Amino acid sequence: MKLSLGFSPCPNDTFIFDAMIHHKIDTEGLDFEVFYDDVETLNQKAMRGELDITKLSYHAFAYVADKYVLMDAGSALGFGVGPLLICKDDPEQLVSDLRSLTANPKIGIPGKYTTANFLLGTAFPNAINKVELVFSDIENAVLEGRVDIGLIIHENRFTYQDKGLKKIIDLGDYWEKETGCAIPLGGIVTNRKLPAEVQHKINRVIRRSVEFAFENPKSGLEFIRSHAQEMSEEVMYKHIELYVNKYSVDLGNEGRKAIRLLFDKALENHIIPEVKEDIFLSEPGLKEK
Repeated sequence: MKLSLGFSPCPNDTFIFDAMIHHKIDTEGLDFEVFYDDVETLNQKAMRGELDITKLSYHAFAYVADKYVLMDAGSALGFGVGPLLICKDDPEQLVSDLRSLTANPKIGIPGKYTTANFLLGTAFPNAINKVELVFSDIENAVLEGRVDIGLIIHENRFTYQDKGLKKIIDLGDYWEKETGCAIPLGGIVTNRKLPAEVQHKINRVIRRSVEFAFENPKSGLEFIRSHAQEMSEEVMYKHIELYVNKYSVDLGNEGRKAIRLLFDKALENHIIPEVKEDIFLSEPGLKEK
């Protein structure tokens, strides 16, 4: 059975999916047509229900829970992994500007439906002057003065300082202090049109792929490197260590709790619509605690 699969070319995703798309593990008869896109493009594809399986932001998932169900395996959650707000000039002044009703600094964001943008809206509800950019273009937009502040994700956590940029705030740290939970960034979802037995098969194969990657961390090196632009091997594996962890093998009760809390807070702040579907595979739905 061939299924369409979308994920980003970032090292954490290529690390996770290498074994299954290259049949280094038992895929239980599944084969995959792969699409590599940045996270906001994947979010938009999910809105249209284009793919059988896809990575997406948890923020975006709230808008497509009627179309997709969340897999237990493959997610990116963690502590110390959140998006950063960066600038070229005075971080302290820009924190004040972000809280102001009148300063209105221009912020480059990696997409409307990214979890990064959700966190920005939660921490700084007055920050509404936003420009959507591809995540990899945000640092240069700050350097060139096209935006005052950049909201960065992925490997840019490791590169912004080398370009002379400064951290304003770590929004993941903000979330952790507010909630005590890991920050849910992205998850893997499967189209609800697929039969339940296929959904469970997909989850098993993804988990097997993650476990293989942990047991054989260099197995996918060439594949990971081929999609990592000009990233050094050291940065690639820092990226992987940051975003691939126990929650990527299985969400567990802690991971599910963090996701429910994210949705609850987003709903309270009128950032997402109410989600009525059971979001977890074979698990109680959002409303069941």
